[in-house]
Amino acid sequence: MTSAVARELSAELRGFKEVQRLAYACAEAVAAQLGPGVTERDAARMQREWLRERGVRDWFHLPFAWFGDRTAFVEFRVPLQFFPTDRRLEPGMAFILDMAPVHRGFTADIGYAGCLGPDPLHDRLMDDLRTHRELILREVRERRPLREIYEDVDRLMARQGYTNRHRAYPFGVIAHKVGRVRERRWSPHVFGFGTQALKGLASDALHGHREGWSPLWSPHRMSDHPPRPGLWAVEPHLGFRGTGAKFEELLVVTDSRDPQESAFWLDDDLPHVRRRREEKAA
Repeated sequence: MTSAVARELSAELRGFKEVQRLAYACAEAVAAQLGPGVTERDAARMQREWLRERGVRDWFHLPFAWFGDRTAFVEFRVPLQFFPTDRRLEPGMAFILDMAPVHRGFTADIGYAGCLGPDPLHDRLMDDLRTHRELILREVRERRPLREIYEDVDRLMARQGYTNRHRAYPFGVIAHKVGRVRERRWSPHVFGFGTQALKGLASDALHGHREGWSPLWSPHRMSDHPPRPGLWAVEPHLGFRGTGAKFEELLVVTDSRDPQESAFWLDDDLPHVRRRREEKAA
């Protein structure tokens, strides 16, 4: 890799890291304001307003919020059930905030899990998620087919006593590719998804179909290929009865032969990662 290419890649990654940190800062700020009686629609609006005040004008998808058993996608059957509702937050209730802003042409897609008050079950879910973060990185570096890694995540969840809730997402995806989005003065969205970002994903899907890969990381045959270089928004989602928890963050995949450089999480200073470090320090 030439120094010029390395500098360009570094600048690209800084842009993605900045918008991912902005999204997580939004999640932490909104989570701190949540209290009994707040609805999912309120929480989604709070995310939108916080990000718009900081210059966000476009989205991969608009913010979501799920409370209580909706964090585990209990009885979710159709896509409309993912959209925010009038479900009110109650003491001891789990919540998930999920947002995908586009800022200065860079995209992030993050998931933030929390609980309104202490809950040992939720703490355990968050602790066990770190094992999935480690497994995914290790097996991507081994260049295992994405479908096999998905199956290994499934098996790990089963050993932990959980159910796979990302399988409830459209196409059962655990991740999808993200990339640069052309900035527009006016950026419409359709069914909650930004049209510019969807065009990029559709273009990847078309190229991938011709070349034998998919921008959607799923349990299906279309993901029977090694990790494709680029940025992937990865979101393992655990469920136990009526409680769900997940993280979502960007994984960088390169074509380097050095295992450490072939794949790495874009940022190791995120809330769910800091949580583990703080527990170790304590």
